[in-house]
Amino acid sequence: MGRCGRVQEGLGLLLVFWLTVGPVPAQGRHPLPVLWLMPVGSGSGGENLTAGVAPAVRLALQDLKKQPPLLGNYEIQLQLLDSQCDPAKALKALFDAVWAGPKYLLLFGGVCPPVTALIARALPALGLVQVSFAASAPGLSNRKLYRNLFSTVPSDRALNQAAVKLLQRYKWTRVGVVTQEGPRLSEMKKDLIRQLLRAGVHVAVTESLSGDVCRRLKKLKDEDVRIIVAQLEDESVSEVFCCAYKLNLFGARYQWIVAGGGAAGWRLGWKFSGCTANSLLVAADGSIRLRVRELGNANAPGVSGRTPQDYQDSYLRQLIQERSEVSSLHSFAYDAVWVVARALSQATEAAKQREKYRNVTVSEEEVARMLLEAVRSTRFEGVTGPVFFRNGERMTSIELVQFQVSSGVVVGEFNTSTQQLRLMHHLLRFKGPGPAKDQPVVLLQHRHISLLLYIVISSAAGVTIIIALIVLFFVIVNHKHRWLGSGGASQDELLLLGVLLSSSSVLFSGLDEAPLSDWMFGVLCSVRLWTLAVGHTVGFAALFTETWRVYSVFSINQKHSRAPSAGCVIFWLFLVDTLVLTSWQILDPLRWVVLQHNTEGDAADEDVIIRPYSERCSSVNMELWLTVVYGYKAPLLLLGCFLALNIWTAEVSEPADSGKHLALSTFALTAFSVSGVSGSLLMSHDPPVQFCVSSILILCCNVFILSGWFGPKIVFVCWSGGGGLQQASGLQGDAAQEDEDQLSRLNQQLRSESAQLDVEIEIIRMELSETSGMFQHLMRDKHAAEIGSVTHEAQICAENRNGESEASTLKDINSPEHMRRRLSVQLPILHHSYLPMVGGVSSSSSSLFGSQEVFVDQHNNFLYT
Repeated sequence: MGRCGRVQEGLGLLLVFWLTVGPVPAQGRHPLPVLWLMPVGSGSGGENLTAGVAPAVRLALQDLKKQPPLLGNYEIQLQLLDSQCDPAKALKALFDAVWAGPKYLLLFGGVCPPVTALIARALPALGLVQVSFAASAPGLSNRKLYRNLFSTVPSDRALNQAAVKLLQRYKWTRVGVVTQEGPRLSEMKKDLIRQLLRAGVHVAVTESLSGDVCRRLKKLKDEDVRIIVAQLEDESVSEVFCCAYKLNLFGARYQWIVAGGGAAGWRLGWKFSGCTANSLLVAADGSIRLRVRELGNANAPGVSGRTPQDYQDSYLRQLIQERSEVSSLHSFAYDAVWVVARALSQATEAAKQREKYRNVTVSEEEVARMLLEAVRSTRFEGVTGPVFFRNGERMTSIELVQFQVSSGVVVGEFNTSTQQLRLMHHLLRFKGPGPAKDQPVVLLQHRHISLLLYIVISSAAGVTIIIALIVLFFVIVNHKHRWLGSGGASQDELLLLGVLLSSSSVLFSGLDEAPLSDWMFGVLCSVRLWTLAVGHTVGFAALFTETWRVYSVFSINQKHSRAPSAGCVIFWLFLVDTLVLTSWQILDPLRWVVLQHNTEGDAADEDVIIRPYSERCSSVNMELWLTVVYGYKAPLLLLGCFLALNIWTAEVSEPADSGKHLALSTFALTAFSVSGVSGSLLMSHDPPVQFCVSSILILCCNVFILSGWFGPKIVFVCWSGGGGLQQASGLQGDAAQEDEDQLSRLNQQLRSESAQLDVEIEIIRMELSETSGMFQHLMRDKHAAEIGSVTHEAQICAENRNGESEASTLKDINSPEHMRRRLSVQLPILHHSYLPMVGGVSSSSSSLFGSQEVFVDQHNNFLYT
């Protein structure tokens, strides 16, 4: 291999010597010296760059000799500068050549990117213009730094532009970028990311292929990246597609876009990568490669008199004779020689004409400016297509080649001049039914309340409202009846008002499909909130006051058992409700908003994701306001349940049916309220179910109250009705009211007398305590006296002893001992004799409360206070 390399290097030196010295110029042809910057030996990649390009340069020089004047009057003389792909050595060689002379106006070549970047920045100071055929780095397009540099090969920016256009054509907005390590490709990656961000394409993953390639590609699979832009050199394509085959990153769900290689064709299998040839073909099938067009597609001869096919045949013949490898830059080098020749001849001829006709001497700076302008305005048909520059960049076409089965097919092209992408759809072949999707398809699903469901629920609400109106009319007409008036007709009417309002709130729900404006939807939200909240408050307040009134009857023996005023309770509850709702409406009004729900997979297609959404009434601090409402209503519901439980468990000889019905109504209201709130919160993600559950609970609660509380009353009134029902009921109502007032006055009088007796008993107890102390003192004195007179008493005769005994018996009747015994027996008797009069009884000695003669009317079994 070393000997073969030395032979190729020797042939290259001979070829360069021939190109440098060349044949003796023909008579009358003006020589134009040009510096040729080129590595003579191997480049940075180990390949011989000069051997593959020199035949194309020689063909261009030969064709220039055949040109007629004006171009035929000049001959290009190339002076080789060996750059060795070292920026420092190349810059020294350039300075030495410029110093040694002759005067050079143009620098040709420049293959190694580091050398080109350094030399190009020094060109304006040296008065030189450079025409390259390999300067493709995106950074060299900066005209502020490299304004004297031109290249016949398109910039890598053109490949990135083509990739972005392809992504936009298929509306791919989420991609992954993998890049092979290297200065040129790293710079190309940065430019691609800038263009993608400018085009609104999201770069999900960026990976540099260093070390374990398969591990790097696995990140693409983990992030579910389906559109992959790979910037690779030709020798790395096989390794990447081998890993793609192992990771299953191919097929209908994935699309590979390969850019960054040279102008050569596909080289799958060129390097062993651990996969079979068939595996590589399967993985690469359907991928698209962006490739700079090497030869034009015109059939007519260009400026050189050759068609692209004629030139390629001549180049390959010389290459075979010299036993050199094909260079991907040969056609661009051929056209670069023609750019140099046309620009130099045009600038030189313009300088001569100015000196001849204007009789002025043109300075070297003027010639350099004229040469720079000549290169900028160059335009001709070359073997690579139309040759012209825009902002120093070569305008050309980028081919889109799709790998199909085992070969590449040109399926489109991107024109860098017009920035237009043309695809031949009849040649495109995708693995699936169409192009791959950059991400799962998201289908928006509107979860709305169907018209049929709304009609059914609204009909049920309408029937409930009609029944409530009928009951309300019945209560108003028969308000003097004892059963309808004893508990307070106002409470019944308020309870029916709450039923009407809460049932009406159902009608304002479920209108999300109505053709209304957002403002109108906001109004409906407020109306629904007010009707439901106020209806619940009014209905609960009516039940609560009635429950407390009945509870106070059962607990008449308690001191603080007086029922609160119904109007006061309802007023304060309504005031709190109004204050909270008004604050909510002013500070954070309800609006019609769109609610996004969690995504769901489609069982039929794994690439489809369903994203349901719904519309509902909401505000910014919805949870805070709901917490406030629930916070003050929950304790009241619990208190109502406590009172109803005491009524239900009261121990009476005969059950009070109306009290049981009242307790059941209170329990039902609480249970349905809690169930409605819980169901509404749990089903918020499914509006139809939420509407159905909350509406059914509201209507069921209202129906239960209508049937459980008003049903027995209506049945009794109708059963006991007749021609004089209204009059009789009025009389009974007045009698009941009089009885109730009389019992209240009697209870107050008995409570006063009981208090007076308590005071008298306390005084007697205090006197008894004082008498007991005096009695104990007398007993001690008496005992001492008895001990002192024991001798004297022994001498008393029997007759005197009997007389004294009778006198002491009469005197001890009113003694403190006898008084204490009498009081201990009389006080309990006195206490028990007064208890029935003040309403207090003993469980062992009284049956007055159990008989219910004072508190319960035996005729209709209804409670009175």
